[in-house]
Amino acid sequence: MLVIAVLSPVHFTENETLKLSKLYFLVVLTFSATLLEAQTATITGVVFDENEMPLPNVNIESNNQGTFSDINGFYILEIIADQETTITFSHLGNKKLVLKDLILNTNENYEFNPVLKNEAILIGEVVVTPVGSRHAEGITTISPDMARNIPGTNAGVENILKLLPGVSSNNELSTQYMVRGGNFDENLVYVNDIEIYRPFLIRSGQQEGLSFVNSDIVGNLQFSAGGFQAKYGDKLSSVLDITYKTPVSFGLKINANRLGTSTTLESVSKNKKLSSLTSIRSRDNSLLVNSQNTSGNYDPSFFDIQQYTTYIFSNKFRISYLGNISINNYRNQPFTRQTNFGTLNDIKTLTVYYSGSEKNQYKTNLNALKAEYQVNDKTTLKLISSLYFNREQEYSDVISQYRLSELNAGIEDDLLSEPTPINGLATQYNRARNDLDAKIFNLEHKGIHSNDGKAISWGLKYEHTNIRDQIRESEFLDSLGYMVRPPNSGYNRNEPEIPFEAPLLPYEGIIARNTVSSHKVSGFAQYSQRTLWKQHSIYYNIGARVSHWVVKGNDLKNSAHTIFSPRAQFSIKPNWTKDMLFRLSGGVYQQPPLYRELRDNNGIVHPEVEAQKSYHIVFGNQYSFKMWQRPFTLIGEAYWKRMTHVNPYTLEDVRIRYAAQNNAKAYAYGAELRLNGAFVPGTESWFSLGYLKTEENINERGYISRPTDQRLQVGILFQDYMPEVPDLKMYLNLVYNTGLPGGSPSYTDPYLYQNRLRDYKRADLGISYIFVGANKSSDKNAFLRIFKDLSGGFEIFNLFNNQNSTTNTWVRDLVNEQQFAVPNFMTGRILNIKIEMRF
Repeated sequence: MLVIAVLSPVHFTENETLKLSKLYFLVVLTFSATLLEAQTATITGVVFDENEMPLPNVNIESNNQGTFSDINGFYILEIIADQETTITFSHLGNKKLVLKDLILNTNENYEFNPVLKNEAILIGEVVVTPVGSRHAEGITTISPDMARNIPGTNAGVENILKLLPGVSSNNELSTQYMVRGGNFDENLVYVNDIEIYRPFLIRSGQQEGLSFVNSDIVGNLQFSAGGFQAKYGDKLSSVLDITYKTPVSFGLKINANRLGTSTTLESVSKNKKLSSLTSIRSRDNSLLVNSQNTSGNYDPSFFDIQQYTTYIFSNKFRISYLGNISINNYRNQPFTRQTNFGTLNDIKTLTVYYSGSEKNQYKTNLNALKAEYQVNDKTTLKLISSLYFNREQEYSDVISQYRLSELNAGIEDDLLSEPTPINGLATQYNRARNDLDAKIFNLEHKGIHSNDGKAISWGLKYEHTNIRDQIRESEFLDSLGYMVRPPNSGYNRNEPEIPFEAPLLPYEGIIARNTVSSHKVSGFAQYSQRTLWKQHSIYYNIGARVSHWVVKGNDLKNSAHTIFSPRAQFSIKPNWTKDMLFRLSGGVYQQPPLYRELRDNNGIVHPEVEAQKSYHIVFGNQYSFKMWQRPFTLIGEAYWKRMTHVNPYTLEDVRIRYAAQNNAKAYAYGAELRLNGAFVPGTESWFSLGYLKTEENINERGYISRPTDQRLQVGILFQDYMPEVPDLKMYLNLVYNTGLPGGSPSYTDPYLYQNRLRDYKRADLGISYIFVGANKSSDKNAFLRIFKDLSGGFEIFNLFNNQNSTTNTWVRDLVNEQQFAVPNFMTGRILNIKIEMRF
């Protein structure tokens, strides 16, 4: 049950509409020892016949409850949650279909679309527990409803991924994530078999805006943190496989909160052949950005439209369209900043005064078509094409005058005295005029033939990429009236004896113009089988990928590359009393470079850069058991990676800059545990723990920590409700990550800078109340009758107001030629109010 008590004040920003002076919160979580009355869940869908036509008047039974499908084959059945349930589908002229061992959460809506055939079919041991289906392939399945409900500044799919072991991010403003020592570019994302790409120029999380994945229309969510099959593409770290849901009836859903709004329309034709999902989202991050320690005039606005349409031509052929238009505008006019840093005995402060503004714009457009043809019950063929456009602009002119000062504690008290200047003032001028246009075209064929527990899958894909990039960046430094020149500039000064007449040079400057294109052909083939060996269930998969690509460009020498990547998986479920599953997977994972990996720090493109290569070995165990008469699962994995042809990079916020050389080798190893289940009846919660170590050796100089060396990661996702008021629910997620390496200043040797950022600690709390839901009617209230679902509540981001930082600002003491790492603090404590309704 849930108890809330009062303890400490909450601070809000000045520009909030309602001026709240003080608010007190403490969350105390306890478990109820008494059994609660039975909660319910809902299973719904459409029943089809052999020809995939809707089948009316099908009898659906579960224990002592039952229903019938309507004229369109649609049905809805309410069952008891948190216990095993068997559901039988029967119809005159068709054989029964039995769904066994189904376990659903309280208030969960589970979609199941059965097909009744002339032959008897028994779907044995289909287990849908609160932690998702068991997968011998090593895939983690997460409930889409959970992803939608968990609080966070970027609520949605990526927000919940960061609570899994092995997945980390120290930036709540970003939807990007790192997996087992890999960076943001090493993660595959698919939506309905279509690969999704991210913008190239984004530097910080506050510029990102909306994630492509729209959690409001997600129907299935699967994730693999490594050791995945050959059918997935050429990346080093992970796979996120998303399937958007198919509507079964008309519906309109609206979400609104202080960060933005979203509207989703679901529609279905009368004959059920045409279905459509349309979602419009808008977001304004000013509430978050204004909670940081840099004051200014922020106007970040983000907007996108997604459309997913499916048309069923016949029982064998269907076609679907996925479209997306996204416009992200980030306008920033900073005013002042003051940051205290250092130690208790040596406290310093950085005060900055700004002039100028920053205007960034990121426009993306995706159009994709997928045709699916079912040759027979055993063979399915797919043809997928997609066209991705991206136009990005970074325009900024910012002058900053900063002062480094010392803060000393008073003699008679602990209060800090006025700042004492260290070395006066210095001025920094940053200017950028960056433009990038990207066009990526894909044409792919996939097929699968399955029979009697055996399956053969294959695929062939062509990808064409065209990039036009113009970079113009400069940074000037001024101190005591003279410009600071870059190191090793070749100009010697001997004033006043010899006048210094050399031209002005920026301390950092990049000017480049690149036009690069690539043609890539890749294919895969894999074979998998499920069988029995001495009454033990066995699953194995063997496959390989082959890729060949050519890089071309203006004033560039053509460069061709070919890679071969074999992969394999083996799983065994022993015939033991205890429900145990063991997995072993591994292989070669290679990542051909996109444009960003080809461009070095000076903006020069190197087409000869090869694919980074990683050898994976992953061993896992999954133990399912019952505790307190409720289902639980304990999952453990250990992994080891050896990487060659590594392309070193620096990481600043979410900006990755590569060396564009394969001059390093690296390794990563770690272990993970996750315990999840119904700690509170009718809910799903989990506790995860991960340990990682990853290091790299550049030019045989010895091993140092990689920028993603996140040693320890702890994630807690907890859900609760009040037994007396079960419609009042609480969602809490806690994250603790040890500090990442803090990077190094420009023009310096990374081997000399191995300091780390402070540990990342964050807690987000959400409280919601269901006014109308699947198990709560509103017949007595005329207003509430118009809603199918209605809920509202509030969220507190960064509940304990921890000062987290994701990067350092390197400030130069221009007199003593020292550099200080000043942390860039993330968002503070924020109150968000939200409402969700469905018609």
